[in-house]
Amino acid sequence: MGKIYITADSSVDLTNEILNKYKIQTRPFIVTIGGTSYEDGITINPQKLYEEVKKTNSLPKTAAINVAAYEEFFKNLVADGSEVIHFNISSGFSSSYQNAAIAAEDIEGVYPIDSLNLSTGTALLALKACELVKEGKTAKEIVGIINGLRDKVEASFVVDTLDYLYKGGRCSALSALGANLLKLRPCIEVKDGKMGVGKKYRGKIEDCFYSYVKDRLDGRDDLDLSRIFITNSGNVSDETVNEIEKLILERAPFAEVLKTTAGCTISSHCGPGTLGILFIRK
Repeated sequence: MGKIYITADSSVDLTNEILNKYKIQTRPFIVTIGGTSYEDGITINPQKLYEEVKKTNSLPKTAAINVAAYEEFFKNLVADGSEVIHFNISSGFSSSYQNAAIAAEDIEGVYPIDSLNLSTGTALLALKACELVKEGKTAKEIVGIINGLRDKVEASFVVDTLDYLYKGGRCSALSALGANLLKLRPCIEVKDGKMGVGKKYRGKIEDCFYSYVKDRLDGRDDLDLSRIFITNSGNVSDETVNEIEKLILERAPFAEVLKTTAGCTISSHCGPGTLGILFIRK
């Protein structure tokens, strides 16, 4: 009898330390800049991504993991009778889930999950699945529980510039121009597996982050206080991240505050200077 593996796409944005702790295996998205392709988190990181964007004056393009790559990955894991629960970025953002589902059709014991989320919003579900494995739940039981949790994940982030979202087709030219001229920093919210614009902040980006954290947490009694992520896409200082952690804990006694940097798949679309807090509601 094999084990239950929890796996995910690289867009899960977990640190190597967390991946190793929970024994989560990932598969990399492909990021292409100026005709050169890289494996997210393996041959390119966000800092190199931004440097290449400046050098080539072209926006990165991301490609989902294809069916053949998933088939090989899954078959290797289930060869000894093990099972796999694989977490994908929302099907509203990528064909990754569709490809994983196709690959799993003829492989017994593989359960792809459409997270309806991105970045560490997906990670929250993956870590919960790891805990359920330790509790002795079956793979099918875990999938059922996780599917019931997806709508309770609250993922949002504040962007420093709309340039990347605009160039990637995620917002209109008029919206990007207006926001940049007015120095607006919009809060992007993930709902029903898609992105939408929430509150718009104005002023120094650090002050916008602090106001955003207060807006997301103040007066809440519906928070699952087991963990919260602070995830940024680079170019956010450690001092700012630490101040945000302090603000969070002043408002809600989360048992665990995890700080991560978004990988290149997410950073390709939101650009540098983006930061979000991600957690689960009761």
